[in-house]
Amino acid sequence: MQNGKGQVINMAQRQRQWPSAQEADQASFTKLFDGYKGGEEMPLAGYAGLLGVFGAALAGVVLAARRADGPVHTEVPRASFGDLMLMGVATHKLSRLISKDRVTSPLRAPFTEYKEPANASEVTEKSRGTGLQRALGDLITCPFCMGPWVATALAYGFSKRPRVTRLVGGIFAVVAISDFLHHALGAVQKIGK
Repeated sequence: MQNGKGQVINMAQRQRQWPSAQEADQASFTKLFDGYKGGEEMPLAGYAGLLGVFGAALAGVVLAARRADGPVHTEVPRASFGDLMLMGVATHKLSRLISKDRVTSPLRAPFTEYKEPANASEVTEKSRGTGLQRALGDLITCPFCMGPWVATALAYGFSKRPRVTRLVGGIFAVVAISDFLHHALGAVQKIGK
């Protein structure tokens, strides 16, 4: 085979000159996301992996709920307005507990770096590492990001064991109300001084 200059080249030389189809695909895929970073390293592959896990978990919850309506006709309980409020408040509290609480910091430690204490019993942390480690750190330090995961777990629990899920949700809802009252009392005490 000849190159553009009329020189004879063998197959090994040709392979070094031209990228394989896999290399070309990988290069074009990488270029697709190049402009997104904005100067900061973003673990997009790790985020994509987490999205895949969440999607699979959500699909599993939906399938489990659908199977419960199957031939045996063990009906998935309908969530009342009260159930939705209960699970909403429980999701809020559990998301903050997982992502910010001082006592749950050992769960986050492999993926985060401690920065400083925050309000009440919360801490400020920064995700660390690269790739999936960084993506998990970003997920578990963000209560807004944890919300869908916690809500999905509660919805699954509600579809399988509504009474137990109401009990667990009720515990965390009461803790959230207690937290609110603690903050309200602290604000009133500051005003009084």
